[in-house]
Amino acid sequence: MELEGRNNVADGERPTIMVTNDDGIHGPGLQALVRTLVSTNRYRVWVCAPDSENSAASHSASVRGTVSAKAIEIRGARAYAISGTPSDCTSLGISKTLFPSVPDLVLSGINMGSNCGYHIVYSGTVSGAREAFLHGVPSVSISYDWVEGASNINDFTLAAEACLPMISAIILEIKNKTYPKNCFLNMDLPTDIRNHKGFKLTKQGSSIMKIDWKQISSDSQTMTMETNSLSNAKAVSQETLLFKMQLKGGQVENGGTDFGSLQEGYISVTPLGALSNADIDSRKFFNEWLLGVAQCPSSVM
Repeated sequence: MELEGRNNVADGERPTIMVTNDDGIHGPGLQALVRTLVSTNRYRVWVCAPDSENSAASHSASVRGTVSAKAIEIRGARAYAISGTPSDCTSLGISKTLFPSVPDLVLSGINMGSNCGYHIVYSGTVSGAREAFLHGVPSVSISYDWVEGASNINDFTLAAEACLPMISAIILEIKNKTYPKNCFLNMDLPTDIRNHKGFKLTKQGSSIMKIDWKQISSDSQTMTMETNSLSNAKAVSQETLLFKMQLKGGQVENGGTDFGSLQEGYISVTPLGALSNADIDSRKFFNEWLLGVAQCPSSVM
């Protein structure tokens, strides 16, 4: 489905860019990106972003209940903080309910931390761009490879400035009606952004950080349980265990993938679609395997 009303560029007006993210509307990456876009005086800038942290929200949506929008002051932009997920923000922002028209381009970011490989599945930043793509609006998700101790807040401004040539080029293709409609872009900027090696077209890899869980405490409490609807309630003791997720490094990848190129110092540019298709070998296996499923006994135990 493609939304109607995206004609700002064709009309000769300043093109409209809508910015969202998953770190929240006050996140330093979004603030730097908006500030940089406004400073060019080439774009009309709208902001529609979560009112709080939504990292790793993936493509969750608020299908029940209501979502609030609160006007926020960001110099040079029209901005709203939304009590929803990144995909909610994009969906609302391009709906012509909150803003008067559909933006020409949606930018989601700049995220604090890279979004490469399998992390794309978890990423709220990527979902902000994917939601626009699903509705026919050109979009880009942008992430900076923040490393604690090596990065600082000023790096977000450098990252935003490094994105400007890409943004300008996309706007030109949109104006000429030559921009591809069957994908959106995921960009990752290297930690040493000041000395980046330029843009590099990459493919989504399979890098992922290892997830461990650590028990942090437990509470013993008494709760009431019923053995059946006719019996008296029976008090039993039940322990509540509390766990915290821990992420560990160890990612290694090369061969032109997003994460490998990012580690080499390039700005990785990865075209993505809505779906992740299985590789050819897997499809071949299941194509042959499916033929025998009907003959398989219902129990193999």
